[in-house]
Amino acid sequence: MVTADNRDEILAALSYGDLKVTGRLVDASNATLFGEITVGENSFNCIYKPVTGERPLWDFPDGTLANREYAAYLISEAMHFDCVPPTLLREGPFGFGMVQLWIDIDDDVDLAELYRKDVPGLRKIALLDVVINNTDRKIGHLLPTLDGHIYGCDHGVTFHTEDKLRTVLWQWEQQTLSPSEIATLSLLQSKLENETGEAISQLITAEEFNALKARVSRLQTTKVFPSPSPDWPAVPWPPF
Repeated sequence: MVTADNRDEILAALSYGDLKVTGRLVDASNATLFGEITVGENSFNCIYKPVTGERPLWDFPDGTLANREYAAYLISEAMHFDCVPPTLLREGPFGFGMVQLWIDIDDDVDLAELYRKDVPGLRKIALLDVVINNTDRKIGHLLPTLDGHIYGCDHGVTFHTEDKLRTVLWQWEQQTLSPSEIATLSLLQSKLENETGEAISQLITAEEFNALKARVSRLQTTKVFPSPSPDWPAVPWPPF
């Protein structure tokens, strides 16, 4: 379990630990490898997505999926949402790529029921998706843990310059943002002008970074969750 006390330790281990590939998630369209990180006598599982295993996407011609995965994590952290597992970029057995802590989910949770609920953990993920312009929030990308926390994974197709939000989390459409959510967006806007923005600007294009800042500003102005675009499918396919 990730806590405030062990987060830095986990990130350090992800960064310099010995990474060994032990399997592959065969349902993924890009190379998604199951791995084990070892530091001394301690080990834990992770997901490793090497850039060499990425398939080119016509609507994301620039940058890498790995960079976008890491940028999504940085946004989650900047918003203090803790809804993306610890993630970083590093070299691995098959080259440079994204490495993310493996999250053991609560198998007793029915994802087909969970994604429909109005709970704070899902609402955070929904707001994150609006900010990063997630084009592929599927039900299977939700990771409920035994302690009741909910993470989201698979953020490779994000930060597009056009509004392409596709998600299964539409239950807050046109609902007013809470004062704490607006304050969080204001904090994020400030961070995008400083160190967080500098880091993210190295991961996505200048146009995508400007579009990111524009989305954050627009959310503070409208103060509501958006509605689906009539020009783009509202839900990814398949939804699971």
